[in-house]
Amino acid sequence: MRTIKRSVIASGVVVFVAWALILFFRSIYTVPILMYHTVYPDAPYENRLAVSVKTFERQMRFLRENRYAVVPLEEVVDLIRKKIKIPPRTVAITFDDGYRDNYTYVFPIVKRYNIPITDFIIVQEVGRPAGDRLSWGQIKEMQGSGLVKLGSHAVGPEPLINISSDTEVVRQISDSKKILEKELGRPVTLFSYPEGLFTPKIRQFVIDAGYRGAVATKPSGRYRDDDCYALRRIRVSENAKNLFIFWTKCSGYYTFFKKHRRK
Repeated sequence: MRTIKRSVIASGVVVFVAWALILFFRSIYTVPILMYHTVYPDAPYENRLAVSVKTFERQMRFLRENRYAVVPLEEVVDLIRKKIKIPPRTVAITFDDGYRDNYTYVFPIVKRYNIPITDFIIVQEVGRPAGDRLSWGQIKEMQGSGLVKLGSHAVGPEPLINISSDTEVVRQISDSKKILEKELGRPVTLFSYPEGLFTPKIRQFVIDAGYRGAVATKPSGRYRDDDCYALRRIRVSENAKNLFIFWTKCSGYYTFFKKHRRK
């Protein structure tokens, strides 16, 4: 009889611990929003903003073969705003700056794997003479595919926290939206803070400009993970050619453990 009681107690403890772990991991899950910048054939390992074409394609193939739900960032924002629980294995992919290689190398790959992305554009750098940024024609072609959504990365590249004039900060946020909407013929609802940096005042300017969400890199602890105007992103670089590293970044738990590791 004692043996049976011990067995029942042990089973109860196992069930309790298992359920507690399930609840814990549900509570810390945050949908991973991946952040890319530039993709080209010989991206050096030490460049934290670059990924090689081969690595990027392997990563997109990994997501498709392992049946991740890769969704537009707009959809993630809508789910958060409606307080709808986002299922595990959901991923959103973003690009910053509007590099020309987003059209040359990224666009063919996302079409091949039918993967939606959001590209945040620095408006004044579109079609610049150096030839390293997207042209309006390329941007419109990408949008026309239905796979590429466009967002604002301000008028210019200067971090908004470095600009002393509130009037100029508002112009950077609002005018970029207006210009993009005029060129693209559709609403632009998402903003990416230049270099991922912002203040509470800048966040409010973004809200006032009519955006529905904004992404950063490492917002301070004052902002909740479900704050649509302080969405944390996960930088992807060439070190994620190791698919185990890429898998951890797509897990939904990477952000939680990285934050607590720093503490």
